[in-house]
Amino acid sequence: MAKDQLQVLNALDLAKTQWYHFTTIVIAGMGFFTDAYDLFCISLVTKLLGRIYYHVDGAAKPGTLPPNVSAAVNGVALCGTLAGQLFFGWLGDKMGRKRVYGMTLMLMVIASVASGLSFGSNAKSVMATLCFFRFWLGFGIGGDYPLSATIMSEYANKKTRGAFIAAVFAMQGFGILAGGIFAIIIASAFKSRFDVPSYEVDAVGSTVPQADYVWRIILMVGALPAALTYYWRMKMPETARYTALVAKNANQAAKDMSKVLQVDIEAEPQKVERLAQQPANSFGLFSKEFLRRHGLHLLGTTSTWFLLDIAFYSQNLFQKDIFSAIGWIPPAKTMNAIEEVFRIARAQTLIALCSTVPGYWFTVALIDKMGRFAIQLMGFFFMTVFMFALAIPYNHWTHKNNRIEFVVIYSLTFFFANFGPNSTTFVVPAEIFPARLRSTCHGISAASGKLGAIVGAFGFLYLAQNQDKSKADAGYPAGIGVKNSLLVLGGINFLGILFTFLVPESKGKSLEEMSRENEDENGEMQELEHSSSYNKRTVPLS
Repeated sequence: MAKDQLQVLNALDLAKTQWYHFTTIVIAGMGFFTDAYDLFCISLVTKLLGRIYYHVDGAAKPGTLPPNVSAAVNGVALCGTLAGQLFFGWLGDKMGRKRVYGMTLMLMVIASVASGLSFGSNAKSVMATLCFFRFWLGFGIGGDYPLSATIMSEYANKKTRGAFIAAVFAMQGFGILAGGIFAIIIASAFKSRFDVPSYEVDAVGSTVPQADYVWRIILMVGALPAALTYYWRMKMPETARYTALVAKNANQAAKDMSKVLQVDIEAEPQKVERLAQQPANSFGLFSKEFLRRHGLHLLGTTSTWFLLDIAFYSQNLFQKDIFSAIGWIPPAKTMNAIEEVFRIARAQTLIALCSTVPGYWFTVALIDKMGRFAIQLMGFFFMTVFMFALAIPYNHWTHKNNRIEFVVIYSLTFFFANFGPNSTTFVVPAEIFPARLRSTCHGISAASGKLGAIVGAFGFLYLAQNQDKSKADAGYPAGIGVKNSLLVLGGINFLGILFTFLVPESKGKSLEEMSRENEDENGEMQELEHSSSYNKRTVPLS
């Protein structure tokens, strides 16, 4: 179909798996390791922040963050991420993937360190500066989504491209795991040094002044992996697809990839010029032609990512409340501040180890065999099933003898989120749009996901509260309870099944074949005749 495929792009598509593929996965993946650590470590320390800065003398329970502060601390990084995905996604198509890649990493390093150095000693100033720096941390993280996915997709061969992009995203699982493990280590060290009574024995003494270092250390360590990979990111050459198809520099693309692939590649500047003049390579994002060719695809990638992240982020952010509700984490008043951090971190680490991390790597192993569509559909289906299995007999799960079974089913929802739409929604937008719009469209899709994450993070802080106001957390209105919240999430996952049918299958196809770039006039005519069936097809026929 793509008769005018450039030799440099064809060489990348047909290249055997080589060392540069793995170095690209590690360099791009360490960004995602950092992203996940920074985004999810906040849920490990929110209870501690409440004890330190919102203690009320004589209260029966330890201090907790007020609803508006809790929503801001949990959600502000997600707002920054959304803005960063849109801005850096657009900038990656304008300035080049490599140039923008370094900016996002430095922003993440600086904001990570600064978020642990929040200024002032009173609650208001500490929370305000924490939220300020976590917004900019999120802004840098946001840029990593479209750029990492686009760089990996443009470097990969078409046979194993899905596995390579999914492997970059799978580093997120190790980031979540690392956050939990590091919090356990820090909490254990402080707990052994400061062995103090529980809150119900000594309300003031249960939170030692040194506990203020715990949350700061946990947040600041997120800067390390990003800083360590900065040099290697700057050494990577620009992707050949950007250099040739967007910057129109055939000689530089051939020179860069000759070094990477260690083969001689012809530059073909005349072919690049000819391709640039074709109608398929000139329409913009807001054109009728884009709407006709890719409108449904963009709707599919944005809607599925939006629905997935409502469920995924609400689960992550209120899983500590679920563990408390079923008795996995004891009542807050029976622990001191540092022990509570240890217990929350241990519970989240077990979930990550048993379900989150394996789910990502099942996707890596099977995505180029099963295809993106099948994995996404299967993931949404099982998430729906397990959510309803948790929600409908919820009272059964709260009995002490049934707690382990509850955690097993809850873990399975995470497993099928990651061996399912949480991975595929990241992979597909990097494969199906034209090179000059690829980073932008991935950024739009990812931003839609983060909008869903904000709905999940903010909405479920309120929704998951007990229906009896006297049993709700301090300062919160009565909610619909955990059971009804899980029912709502089950319904959201079912909608994800339906919208998956808008997403095309890209297994085994070149990026130019999916985006329909590089076509000669005959190819263009043939595609126009079959555009209707192309737009509707989601599963390969063979």
